[in-house]
Amino acid sequence: MKAAHPEVVAATRVNPGETLRLARESRGWTQAQVATRLNLTVSSLNNLETGAFDKLPGHTFARGYIRAYAKLLEMDQAVLVQAFDSITGTNGQGSNVHGLGKIEEPSRLAHNILRIVSLLLLVLVIGGGFFWWQDQAAQRAKDAPPVAMEHVEVESADGTTQIHPLDEPEEPAPATAPAVTPGQPASLAMDSKPAVDPSSPAAPAQPEAAATHPAVPISAPAPVVTAPVASTATVPASAAPAPAAGEGQVSMQFVADCWTQVSEAGGKVLFSGLKRKGDSLQVNGKPPFAVRLGFARGAQVSYNGQSVDLTKFTSGETARLKLGQ
Repeated sequence: MKAAHPEVVAATRVNPGETLRLARESRGWTQAQVATRLNLTVSSLNNLETGAFDKLPGHTFARGYIRAYAKLLEMDQAVLVQAFDSITGTNGQGSNVHGLGKIEEPSRLAHNILRIVSLLLLVLVIGGGFFWWQDQAAQRAKDAPPVAMEHVEVESADGTTQIHPLDEPEEPAPATAPAVTPGQPASLAMDSKPAVDPSSPAAPAQPEAAATHPAVPISAPAPVVTAPVASTATVPASAAPAPAAGEGQVSMQFVADCWTQVSEAGGKVLFSGLKRKGDSLQVNGKPPFAVRLGFARGAQVSYNGQSVDLTKFTSGETARLKLGQ
């Protein structure tokens, strides 16, 4: 057994923590340095040196701290433990606590475990909430019905914005004049009326008609010889011939009503108007083409026979893109 340190006091009521403090200061060590080597907090080490043993986890652990502290300072452990038992009134004969090189406080270990478990639970809750929100958003996007456009905003050349409703009725076709048969006088064609059944009660009497309009001899019309006409295929209004050299061709197929505007290089507008579902459009001109769509999902666009992906040019329901740059 090592000899007692010169600073160990033999009195039975001397605080061993004070003795350890004096030995520490004689070596020039700070409380933080000793606390780090003993794996203690600075506050626990301060309680040990000032004799506040009731603030430590228990006398058994406090006795172990005394042994570890004395061993670190190369002092007589038995003398200091005996002084601790004397000042606290405890009996250390049944204790089997030996000097510890590293002491882990139970309360601090429990706090660390509780923090780790709480952090893991928080991460699980946040992760679960995020995945649930993504799933709900995808489900809502999948079940959402397609948005029907009621109107489209068009910017005119002078900078003003016009609103065109998509459901406005089409203008009725103008009434056409009755066809005139070759050889028939124009006056008869203009004054022709539906035939009236003479047996009908509403039919006028023949004598009165004869009295009102005297009979005019009408010569029989000459037979009309119709020359055969070669049949020609009907060409859609939206069809366009093959592009010339240096030109490009923009083709569109419409699966829903969509306002469309196509301009060639220099700003000349090749087409501007509303296209209905089932319509198609083909225009030729000098690239690059500026294309604007009021309802991007209603149009399928191709340039020179190559399909164009509109998703990266779409903002909301409209799309603006340039082709042939």
